[in-house]
Amino acid sequence: MPNPTKSPNCPFSNKAPRHLLLRFRSRLRFTSIVFASELSLSLSLSLSGSVSRARWRPRLLLTSIGGRLPLSPAMTLMTTPPLDQQEDDEMLVPHTEFTEGPQPMEVAPAEPATTGDAQSVDDPPSARFTWTIDNFSRLNTKKLYSDVFVVGGYRWRILIFPKGNNVDHLSMYLDVADSGTLPYGWSRYAQFSLTVVNQLQQKCSIRKETQHQFNARESDWGFTSFMLLGELYDPGRGYLVNDICIVEADVAVRKIMDYWSHDSKKETGYVGLKNQGATCYMNSLLQTLYHIPYFRKAVYHMPTTENDMPSGSIPLALQSLFYKLQYSDTSVATKELTKSFGWDTYDSFMQHDVQELNRVLSEKLEDKMKGTVVEGTIQQLFEGHHMNYIECINVDYKSTRKESFYDLQLDVKGCRDVYASFDKYVEVESLEGDNKYHAEQHGLQDAKKGVLFIDFPPVLQLQLKRFEYDFMRDTMVKINDRYEFPLQLDLDRENGKYLSPDADRSIRNLYTLHSVLVHSGGVHGGHYYAYIRPTLSDQWFKFDDERVTKEDVKRALEEQYGGEEELPQTNPGFNNSPFKFTKYSNAYMLVYIRESDKEKIICNVDEKDIAEHLRIRLKKEQEEKEQKRKEKSEAHLYTIIKVARSEDLLEQIGKDIYFDLVDHDKVRSFRIQKQMPFTLFKEEVAKEFGVPVQCQRFWLWAKRQNHTYRPNRPLTPQEESQSVGQLREVSNKANNAELKLFLEVELGPDLRPIAPLDRTKEDILLFFKLYDPLKEELRYIGRLFVKGSGKPMEILTKLNEMAGYAPEQEIELYEEIKFEPHVMCEPIDKKIAFRSSQLEDGDIVCFQKPPPGSGQPCRYPDVPSFLDYVHNRQVVRFRSLEKPKEDEFSLELSKLHTYDDVVERVANHLGLDDPSKMRLTSHNCYSQQPKPQPIKYRGVDHLSDMLVHYNQTSDILYYEVLDIPLPELQGLKTLKVAFHHATKDEVVIHTIRLPKQSTVGDVINDLKTKVELSHPNAELRLLEVFYHKIYKIFPPGEKIENINDQYWTLRAEEVSFFYALNSNVHDQILGVNGLLSVV
Repeated sequence: MPNPTKSPNCPFSNKAPRHLLLRFRSRLRFTSIVFASELSLSLSLSLSGSVSRARWRPRLLLTSIGGRLPLSPAMTLMTTPPLDQQEDDEMLVPHTEFTEGPQPMEVAPAEPATTGDAQSVDDPPSARFTWTIDNFSRLNTKKLYSDVFVVGGYRWRILIFPKGNNVDHLSMYLDVADSGTLPYGWSRYAQFSLTVVNQLQQKCSIRKETQHQFNARESDWGFTSFMLLGELYDPGRGYLVNDICIVEADVAVRKIMDYWSHDSKKETGYVGLKNQGATCYMNSLLQTLYHIPYFRKAVYHMPTTENDMPSGSIPLALQSLFYKLQYSDTSVATKELTKSFGWDTYDSFMQHDVQELNRVLSEKLEDKMKGTVVEGTIQQLFEGHHMNYIECINVDYKSTRKESFYDLQLDVKGCRDVYASFDKYVEVESLEGDNKYHAEQHGLQDAKKGVLFIDFPPVLQLQLKRFEYDFMRDTMVKINDRYEFPLQLDLDRENGKYLSPDADRSIRNLYTLHSVLVHSGGVHGGHYYAYIRPTLSDQWFKFDDERVTKEDVKRALEEQYGGEEELPQTNPGFNNSPFKFTKYSNAYMLVYIRESDKEKIICNVDEKDIAEHLRIRLKKEQEEKEQKRKEKSEAHLYTIIKVARSEDLLEQIGKDIYFDLVDHDKVRSFRIQKQMPFTLFKEEVAKEFGVPVQCQRFWLWAKRQNHTYRPNRPLTPQEESQSVGQLREVSNKANNAELKLFLEVELGPDLRPIAPLDRTKEDILLFFKLYDPLKEELRYIGRLFVKGSGKPMEILTKLNEMAGYAPEQEIELYEEIKFEPHVMCEPIDKKIAFRSSQLEDGDIVCFQKPPPGSGQPCRYPDVPSFLDYVHNRQVVRFRSLEKPKEDEFSLELSKLHTYDDVVERVANHLGLDDPSKMRLTSHNCYSQQPKPQPIKYRGVDHLSDMLVHYNQTSDILYYEVLDIPLPELQGLKTLKVAFHHATKDEVVIHTIRLPKQSTVGDVINDLKTKVELSHPNAELRLLEVFYHKIYKIFPPGEKIENINDQYWTLRAEEVSFFYALNSNVHDQILGVNGLLSVV
């Protein structure tokens, strides 16, 4: 083979760039290139990068066939396997500097690739780039870029925010390094992972992966909340060693696929479901249920009425969804269904548990089907029964309990296939020794315990336990082990080993696979999709949100087993070990249909099964949708004109608004063809408002630099002779969406419209608001033309007349200048000309009587103080933290109120003497729940800070009344300890409060004063328990500040005699009041 071309960036080039020669001196060090070859460059190089998911094949071929990849000096191309790090993150966002909120984008990986074409030159180029950062904790820059590296012919770099992008996490992104110089319309697609390497334990490295189509608008993509800063900067964790942080990026560049050109209906006959943000898990389940025709028919036959609303009725929402899936030509939305669940927008952006959703949905439908023609359908389809038994060995005693199930949870870890899981499910457990069974009338007996199946349902749903808790890492992990499942499942195998003696052996329990639901990703995020064969034919279909494609049986079965995939060696002549990587896409739920029932279940469903009112409703919806589509397609031919009148100002000011003049969203709108002459539009206005064309004068609105919006100038005759479209282009170059006008109408003595008065350059149009300090009322009273050279004192009599005051009433004038970010309202000198006071067309003048004297006290004596009050006014709804849905009251407060101001007013309302015992908790606008942590005492400056949740503002706070002052409580550590009595079968929860520097011994001493001991000298111990297993025994000297009782149970008990005799307790089996665990 010919030698690879020497890239100008390659360290083997004759002239290496200066930044390469100096890289070891720089503050940011980079590792060099590692080649998997001998010294001669005449051999092709096979370089491997890291792996993200099964489809991402981590190889980079630098051969004369596939082309050569330019190498950066900052790139490490590794041949070693990737870190065993599975966790993903659903927070995938461009790095734009923002106030972070829930990031509703889920990781949506591409499908896995087959291994047959592993050596194809079309494989995506991929590489690993390693970035070593010195003096990390001393970085004082907000964001930091790595050196540029090249993958797939594209220039990339890593972007990090060492102190977080406005969050308490490290923020990290992959960035297109040359985005500013690329041609218009550029885009590139890459799958990539970012890793912070744990330099002490590689398995604890944090690695997150995603994919993105980069373009000019989104030139970087990644993770705003990559890892907690507290973990990163903790030197004991291993992420920062000698103040060095090592970051890796594995990048695979792929060809851009035209996702949107695929017509699922045309290609497959089926349509997909739209993703609301993170609802792919729900979409895969709904497609599976829809493709069980007997279930779909039963849903159609559930009684609903034409008066029901889909958003308030799960049956109607599901009927509507299934109808659209059956008859629509495009993908179907699920918003009505999720609303019927009672979900808000936030819930749709959270990945819920699929099994829980399946059970809740089944229970809801089962309940709704009661008393109808389809009652019992859920049970008939999905319900099976098993028998739990305990049988004594030495005496004639057996205890049995029959239980029903809608799905079965099967172990994956330690099981090679479904049959091994069923073997484990019915495995007999021996109860002997300290674990003997207490049989009635026989006392403690040796026994055997197990489960056997009485009957299986026609539709068997198997939930594979892909997720479990890892005690060593103190986190949930995903089990990606290989796990096989057959196309046909025989549960009568080995003479019915899974069946109980009471089972009906005449029923043949032979099942055929109908659906495979897949999860691709890690424990914290990922993507869900389903492989289904709707008619149980050989043809499989992949339902991936909106996209439906035809697939073969290998893709649906073998490639969803999980486990590891081995890539063929690219250089067979060498003894290098084969490259293996974990497949992160694997089955998590299987649906089987019993052979003997498939004719009944895979039945025909047509329009006669659908209620007439539903067909009419959905046909009307389709017509409305088509009309909206038509309007949208013709939108470029029309202009929206919003016309504000004095009547709108009179209606809105002092009620809906206080600042500026009008809310344009609440005025009359006209949808007018752009080509219509403006003179014809005036005729439309004449018909609508009863104002003759000759009596109309239109003003253009303008947004000023201080962000106010005011009438700016009247239309000229030349402008009125143009078309509506031309006028819009001229008047609103920045935003062509709509045209906003103010209609000036002059009224004669008989209050009928008259022709507008001639206006000169000297005339100024002013708008007037009247303020009453005693009533705290601001209202619009009219407009006037004044001469620029005139003085305010010349119009005082007219203003008094407009206000209904005596002609000689003294009044004060103020100009309303702006209201954001602060109110600016200044007095007007009545003796200075309007022009000299810088008043112009569209300005607002507020006036009032002089402030009342001390005999008539008022809160806001003048216009500026009232507008300040209105601007900062905030009505807050307070809810009890313990009973948020029951106890609520509202208080009018100021956004400028301090923490002490707020708790004082809440305490006064509740009749409490000591406001320091009040504790407040902010509201999560997305989950509509209290935030997990309360507001710290004086932890925020103002009320406005308490109400902000990321980029949303709430009007809700939660309160609780403490038994001690909050400042005192914040100096204490509160623990909830479950005390198990030594001789009585009772558990009492005790709340222990001690200074944060206290020890476990202090907790035990405090607990002794509150509990009843078996004898005065009894000793206690404190345990950390999780799922009935002892995880830790706290030594008496351990500080309590870092003890976490939120996820673990703290258990206190008397030290048993057995425990006291064994000093090396961690090597012993600990018996804890019936709890047995090896620690």
